[in-house]
Amino acid sequence: MEALSAAHQILENMVTHLGFSATIEEEDNEEGPSLKITTEDSQLLIGKHGDRLDDLQYLVNRILQKKMEDPPRIRVDCDQFRVREEECLIATAKELAEEAKESGKAMKMRPLNAYHRRIVHNALVDDDEIETISPRSDERLKRIVIQPKS
Repeated sequence: MEALSAAHQILENMVTHLGFSATIEEEDNEEGPSLKITTEDSQLLIGKHGDRLDDLQYLVNRILQKKMEDPPRIRVDCDQFRVREEECLIATAKELAEEAKESGKAMKMRPLNAYHRRIVHNALVDDDEIETISPRSDERLKRIVIQPKS
């Protein structure tokens, strides 16, 4: 895939200019094209709660949009951080769903971006006893409400 190779080059240049020694692998699966960074300095690249990793991903995609017409969105991960984060997010959502069922009360998750909210909604979509609600707001980060169906 031409876009993935171009994104690989963009990310490699960025990481190298930042002074990191890293290996970058390309992967194209059901979640879409992604770049996986492996480095000894992973925590420095990931940042607090993945904020630096999000910034790297954003920049790679913005630069790619300038170079190509209608490129796919490239996902950037470092040492399986996003995979672990998503598994933890799903586990938390399921725990809160069980708590909501037992107590009969609505539970709120921490503020999440649109991508993470979609993961939570999809994780609980098959539970007939629970509904998930994202409040309407202009905020980028929103809290999902997990509550028993009435």
